[in-house]
Amino acid sequence: MKAMINIKLLKNRRKKLAKLINFPIVLWSGKAPSKNFRANHYPFRASSHFLYFAGLSLENAVIRLENGNLDLFMDNPHPDSTLWHGETPSREDISQQIGADNAYPMKALKDKIEGVASIAVQDNFTHAKQREILQRSLSMKEELKDIDHQLMKAIITLRLLHDEIALTEIKKAVNVSVQAHKTALKSTKDCATEAQVRAAMESHIMSNNMTCAYNSIVTVNGEVLHNETYNNELKSGDLLLADVGAETALGWASDITRTWPVTGHFSSSQRDVYDLVLAAHDACIEAIKPGGEYREIHLLAAKVIAEGLVNLGILKGDPNTLVEKDAHAIFFPHGIGHLLGLDVHDMEDLGDLAGYEEGRTRSDRFGLKYLRLDRPLKSGMVVTIEPGFYQVPAILNHPKFKEKYYNDVNWEKLKQFSDVRGIRIEDDILVTETGAEVLTKNLPTQAEEIEEMMS
Repeated sequence: MKAMINIKLLKNRRKKLAKLINFPIVLWSGKAPSKNFRANHYPFRASSHFLYFAGLSLENAVIRLENGNLDLFMDNPHPDSTLWHGETPSREDISQQIGADNAYPMKALKDKIEGVASIAVQDNFTHAKQREILQRSLSMKEELKDIDHQLMKAIITLRLLHDEIALTEIKKAVNVSVQAHKTALKSTKDCATEAQVRAAMESHIMSNNMTCAYNSIVTVNGEVLHNETYNNELKSGDLLLADVGAETALGWASDITRTWPVTGHFSSSQRDVYDLVLAAHDACIEAIKPGGEYREIHLLAAKVIAEGLVNLGILKGDPNTLVEKDAHAIFFPHGIGHLLGLDVHDMEDLGDLAGYEEGRTRSDRFGLKYLRLDRPLKSGMVVTIEPGFYQVPAILNHPKFKEKYYNDVNWEKLKQFSDVRGIRIEDDILVTETGAEVLTKNLPTQAEEIEEMMS
């Protein structure tokens, strides 16, 4: 509750929304689910759409927006809660803090829902409440009212381009995340397990009064894209992949990945592949500019990786042809990145509505189907760039892929790179009026710099 709120800029967001739609909306914040008994809760984090206009992560709250005005609906804490949680702000105090025009108890909401649009909250308890009060579904899998779709598109229009609040907060999260990664690089040689490296990183984030924007990935099994276990020992010859990002108290995210050798020195095969991934990373950042197509940046990464793998003798043939047939995706199966904002995969609760320009649909091609963003870039967007190389057994040993790409891969040569399970390099990029600003530039990417920092 002590986060500083810029009421002027929050009200500006509300006014911008009013210019895009001509009907009232209600947005729920959500409720923390219980772990194993009622009083033991998971940490609460408000719905990002609610946060964007309210500014504070208020549990069990609703806002109603119309013509740029905001009404807050929430109940005051029960008198008994003071025993367990101490003094907490009243509804009226919070109303002033976020610049609400009116504040009401939750029971008043039922009289203020005529003609409103809304968006589903992820937790089941709140979603059930939404359905009960609105008397309709808000599920993306079911037919939505036209005004709900209009609301989604309006919010996407606003949240795609970041304002002063957002950029300030994202940069705060980035700076803390950069230091967390530097802490890990400097301490890895004194750590025995993945868990110890994770602890060093998350300890730095927590000490800055931030949380993790997503479940940290700290693993020697870098080929598992979203590995969330930390029980492996660190052994000589291992590469450690750390995908860890902080989230500020106001909810804004960062997302950084680095890969480094646990002993402090890359082997020759690891260095070859690392430099290849870095070449794709650098080429993509160089290509970012307003009007540029993010899909083309993904395909640029694919081509650089294909060319590099041909030069290393792992792939065979013409790089352009290999990309056209998606042979590169055996080793680089995911998309080049995603939007970044209040969500680490920003607005992905809306499916592809946010990530894909209107009229575009997700490809079914092996090399494109996991692309999360397919829009022309605009100044004010923040995106990630995160190429990678992975030896995923489920892909390399799959009969379908083995047959289709058997002649495109030098399988004997690939054995020489058995100590490279997974490498990813990820940075957060602000699209500017003239090109790109690497928000995470203070964290080294060059192999020599990483080795020097580890020493």
